Formats: sequence, C-alpha cells, structure tokens
Amino acid sequence: MVRAPAVAGRFYPGEPDILKTLVADLLVTHATAEPQSAIAVLVPHAGYVYSGGVAAAVYSAVRIPARVILLGPNHTGLGPPLSLWDRGIWEFPGGEVRVDEEFGHLLRKSCPELVPDPLAHRYEHCLEVQIPFLEARVEHLRVTPVVLGTSRLETLHQLGHAIAEAVRQAGEAALVVISSDMTHYEPAEVAARKDHLAVEAMEAMDAEGLHQVVVREEISMCGFAPAVAGLAAARELGARSGRLVRYAHSGVVSGDNTSVVGYAGMVFS
Repeated sequence: MVRAPAVAGRFYPGEPDILKTLVADLLVTHATAEPQSAIAVLVPHAGYVYSGGVAAAVYSAVRIPARVILLGPNHTGLGPPLSLWDRGIWEFPGGEVRVDEEFGHLLRKSCPELVPDPLAHRYEHCLEVQIPFLEARVEHLRVTPVVLGTSRLETLHQLGHAIAEAVRQAGEAALVVISSDMTHYEPAEVAARKDHLAVEAMEAMDAEGLHQVVVREEISMCGFAPAVAGLAAARELGARSGRLVRYAHSGVVSGDNTSVVGYAGMVFS
C-alpha cells in the first residue's frame, strides 16, 4: 500500500532537488546546539515558508531514532476518531519511507480504538510535511502515522498509554512527533498570549492541564488532541519537562500581524 504525497508543490517544493536543498539549508540555518536525546517533540505543519524554520529548529535539536511515531490532527474529517496507516510506504518527492508495521501491530493490541484507515490519511497534510525533515536526519526511517479526530480526554489518555506500552514492548528507541500549529487567525499579540498558556502546560508535562486551558481559553491549537496524547505517552516513558525551542507566527513572513497562525517548536525529555 502506497501513500502518494498530497501537498507537495503547495506546502513544500514538489521538485526533489529543490526540496532536499531547502530542508538541508533550514536544518543548518536553524541549528542552535548539538542534538540531544528526546522522548517526544512538538513541531508545526504549515507551509515551509511559514513554519519550516520552527520545525527545523526542533529537528536539528534532537537525536532521531529510526522508529518514529507520528501524531497529528485530522483536518479532513475523514475516517474514524483514531486512524492508523498500518503498512506499506509513504512517498515524498525524491524518495519513500517505510511504514512500521511491527510497531503498528503492537499499538493496535494496546489500543483497540485505533483503526487502520488509509482514507483519513490520504489527503491529510499534517504528517506528510514532517517526512522530508525526518528523512534528512535519519537513515532507515520507519514511521507509524496516526491522525486523531477526537478530543475526548479518556480516549487521548488511552492512546498515550498504548504508545508508551508499545514502545516498552518493542524494546527499541522511539521518538513521538506531535504535529500541531498553535492559535489560528487572531492578532499576533492575542495569539502569543494564548499560545504561552498552552506552552506553559506542555513545559510542565501536564496533559490534562493542556486540555483544560485549550478548552477554557478557546485556543485554536489544531493539534491539541495529539499533544495531549503525546504528552501522556512521553510522561509515562520518563519525560519530565518540555522545552520551548522556538516560537513564531505567520505575520513574520506575511507582514500582516492582524491575523496570524502561531507556531511552537518543543522538545520533551
């Protein structure tokens, strides 16, 4: 089973050479220190022109193992609440990466609500845009793509526990990649204030607190459900704190600060 790119040429370059050069340049330009071990990361998923620098800052800050669990929001509304792409390959311009069938099998055993469903992934951009960065950083990459279309706290905790249990059973280093943009289409100062509240909860590894503050403050963080599940998994796997690597918003590029999308890059260890 093959997943073809859905947003190549729109969110990122569709030409292999241009894409490879752009990703390499972003990773070098935004590297700030030697890569460190991490259990999970939070990265944005907008077009590279807007959020590529934030994503690159995160990916250059951590050591990335061959096994990566991708968690993102279901923007399309297609498929079940928890959707897994469980086999085959994901293509990107100039290459392909293998889906981690072994880990997907372990994850399904621990989380029966997780359903293999390619339709939920077919047109979804939030995980696709991570692949070129990951493939540039690690050889023999294997990915387990999961998109979430529910914000039910109990379900998110169950998924987080299942991820942690599957990682333990697999007995191999893994990285949880949480794909999320932050506040959408509000003035830059409003977005920064709201996003700071969500970042504080994530820095404290407080999955429940993140869920509460997003709902209470009406923060339009599209991937807060994946973040809640990812935080729960990371905490169970031993992460004790989150670190904000970089924060930016679309107005930095567009010049329009009246209606921006926020982007946070974080490392959990």
